[in-house]
Formats: sequence, C-alpha cells, structure tokens
Amino acid sequence: MAHLRSRRRFAPAVPVVLSLTASLGFLPTAASAAPSTAQTTRAAEGSGTAYDGPNLSYVVNTRTDHRTIESVRRAIGRNGGTVVASYDRIGVIVVHSANPDFAKSIRRVSGVSSAGSTRNAPLPAQSTTDLGAPKPLSSAEVAKAEAADGQDPLESLQWDLPAIKADKAHEKTLGSKKVTVAVIDTGVDDTHPDIAPNFDRAASVNCVSGAPDTTDGAWRPSAAESPHGTHVAGEIAGAKNGVGITGVAPGVKVSGIKVGNPDGYFYTEAVVCGFVWAAEHHVDVTNNSYYTDPWYFNCTGDPDQKALVDAITRATRYAEGKGAVNVAAAGNENYDFAADSITDSSSPNDGTPSDRTVDPRKCFDIPTQLPGVVTVAATGAKGIKSSFSNYGLGTIDIAAPGGDSTAYQTPAPPAVSGLILGPLPGGKWGYMAGTSMASPHVAGVAALIKSTHPHASAAAVKALLYAEATATPCTDPYDINGDGKVDAVCEGTKNRNGFYGWGITDALKAVTH
Repeated sequence: MAHLRSRRRFAPAVPVVLSLTASLGFLPTAASAAPSTAQTTRAAEGSGTAYDGPNLSYVVNTRTDHRTIESVRRAIGRNGGTVVASYDRIGVIVVHSANPDFAKSIRRVSGVSSAGSTRNAPLPAQSTTDLGAPKPLSSAEVAKAEAADGQDPLESLQWDLPAIKADKAHEKTLGSKKVTVAVIDTGVDDTHPDIAPNFDRAASVNCVSGAPDTTDGAWRPSAAESPHGTHVAGEIAGAKNGVGITGVAPGVKVSGIKVGNPDGYFYTEAVVCGFVWAAEHHVDVTNNSYYTDPWYFNCTGDPDQKALVDAITRATRYAEGKGAVNVAAAGNENYDFAADSITDSSSPNDGTPSDRTVDPRKCFDIPTQLPGVVTVAATGAKGIKSSFSNYGLGTIDIAAPGGDSTAYQTPAPPAVSGLILGPLPGGKWGYMAGTSMASPHVAGVAALIKSTHPHASAAAVKALLYAEATATPCTDPYDINGDGKVDAVCEGTKNRNGFYGWGITDALKAVTH
C-alpha cells in the first residue's frame, strides 16, 4: 500500500523533529445552521434497493430555502443515502451511502448545486502513522530552564515570543477573557495546566462524524491520537500562571473543536461542522493548521472535489459572517502557490496517490486558499522563511514563527532549539515545527487585536493584522541550507511579497494601536 502522509502541517525539511501539521457575502438566515437531532439520526427513506458498494460519506450542497432542503432530503433517501447532519443555513447536507452512483444521481436533483464523496476509503478510514513526532522535554530539561523575573518557567526557551514582540505586548495586556479562539484540530487536552485556566468548554465539541458531539471531554485526544491540537492551543493561549510556557495571548479563552478522526484524517464533513459550530458559538478567531483530506489540492473541474470546495467555502463564509477571523497554515512542502503548476504526489491520501499536475488557481488547498482566510507562512529563529514553508505572491497574507532546523536558523541563547515549544497532552511540553506552529501565532495576535478593539468586525481585525505587521523584504537569494543553490524565489515588494505577505505579525502593535 502506498505510504500515507499526515494531514497536519508537518515539516519534512526539519531533520531534528517533524511537525504535525499543511469580500464575503452573508448567507440567508432563515434556518439554523446547526443540525437538529432528527436530522442527525434520520435514516434513508424510500429506497427499495440494497446497495453493496463501499459505505462512503458525501456532502450535498443545495439552495438554502426550506422547501428545497426538504425536497433534496427526500431525494437522498430515494437514492440510498442517510442524512447524518443538515446545516440548513449554509445549505450543506452530510450523507452516508453505499450506492456507488449516489453522487452522480443526486447532482441531477433540482436545487442541488454540487455533491461529492468526501473520501475514497470506506468508513472508517484506513489507519496511518504521522511522519515524525514532537520532541518532548525531559524532566531534567524542564528543571534546567531559567526564567527571568515575571516569566513562566519555560518562557526563556520561547524565542518565538520576542520575535513578534509578544513579551512586550504582555507588559500592556494579556488579552481579554471575552475573546475565544477555536482550535479546529485533532483535539485539545483541556486538563493541561497551561490550558485549563483559559479553556472555554461551552465552545468546544467533537465534530469528527460531521455532526456535533457535545459529550463532556469529547474534544480531547485519546492517548493514541496526535498531540497537535494541544500544542497549537498552548501556543495561542497558554496561561501566564507560573507553569510551563506562555501563549501569544495568555489572557484570552481557547476552545477545542476536534475534527481529526482517530486515524488522523480531516474530512470535509468534520471541517464544515467545525466552522459552523464556531460560528454558532460566537468564536472570535479560528485556527486551522491542517489541510482537508483526501486531496491536497481540490480541483473545481472535478465534480467530487468541487463539492468539497463549495461546502467548506460556505462554512468559512458563514463563520466570518458571524464575526470569526479564520486563520490557516500555508503548508510545508515549499510549494510556490503563484507557480503556473504544482505537482501533487500525495493525493488521494486515503487511496492510491499518484503524481498529478495541478493549477493552483483552479485547484485549492482548503481551507488555506479560500477567499477571506488569513494564510500564514512560517519563519525561523533568524526571521527568514522556514525551509519547508509554502509561499507565493497573492496567497500568503502574513508570516509568523513556525520554527526551522536549528542548523539552518539557530536562536539566540538561552533558547536552544530552532523549533517551537508548546504543551503536550498529559502535562508535558515539547518542540514542534511547521506552518502549523506559525498559524497559531497569528491567531493569538488576532485575539489581542479583538481584545483591544472588542467591537471590530472580522474584516477590521484582518485589516489591522496586516497593517500592523512588520514589513519584511524578500530574502534574495534564498539559499537556506547554504549549498549555493537557490531553494525558492520570492516575488513582490517589501510591503507585500510571496514569502512574508504583508509582513511578520506584531503582537505589540496589536495592543498599542
């Protein structure tokens, strides 16, 4: 079987440790976006045919009026489908079906704009193993760390905080408890001492099935699951409480929206559920350090992939319309999103991947490349583009510390690693790297802006985020490993370019302007 890759934004270029990561209109408001209990348990109706195909998951995108949605639901039943969840306000219905022709048949139904399978593997998905793992701190390393007055014990190892002036920002404010950042990810260990003080249980949920599971603790990762979401949550809002590390916005709230299934897949139905949940629970910022499986790039010329783009676009627009700033990691393949073509060799990652050439203007990494989403590139300890970070003029909006090989970008002492330190489940801490780690820095700064400007719209927060970034010119030539060969070409001006977008995010300006 072909080797399967992690859906988190892992950083394959880092030799020490690989990270686990890769103008909007309002939608009609006549019906709730949250699925009702009846909708989530509804069985297929009216189908007299027994289907023996693989049981797959689908998204069906429709008009949002009640009559159309009810008509489409009946058609779903007639064609061998079972409604798992129906997000009426955005017109997205999650369906399971063993009918091999389900998508083809349902696309012909009046009121359906697109429909497609969210996966290639039958339910449940195939298992996989992440490439690399976080590097935990030993008890001796924790004890050895020396913090300055007013710092948390491990803060001296966090070179990333002064890199964006977060340490100076904290002298003015830690952020507001009225602001919540949702970590749409693999789950968050809210019992961790760096996360527990700031955890927002009411805004947390498990969305893996495509319908919200509000069972207490359902948002936590199991012992066998990835620590990725916990690390991200701590980077954003690790409490300044005399324990462990400090987050970029240590005074704001953080919630866990679990969308990565136990096998590590982030499927469309889960991601849609996550954004809708965030919207309905008045989250101010969402962090998205993943790409949606099984396609790295979703090509709108393919009817199945188009349906996935449509569904998540509707969900992100809905969340932004409700006031959320959506922040996403750019990915770690050193891809140039501004290139005429990109070779995608990893898709579909739940089937048999094969090389395919895609046009990044027609084939999208979702949610990273969707309109309105803040796309974040990674920088290392020397303040230049990380060796692995994707880039591209017109796609990258902003940059932030995501770490890099210590051999490439060595931090100033007392920091010892070029990677990013954060919490791990079970009361531990460890290093990770990737654009997965860059995105939460920006989400944290966005939360500080919202704390300082509580009545600002999502558009206003994004405008301030870009205006307050530190303009950073292209690194030219970019030879990160010093072998005399150019590793990436940056296009654009000092004020906006393909490596750093509008610049490197600045936490101090976020709380002073």
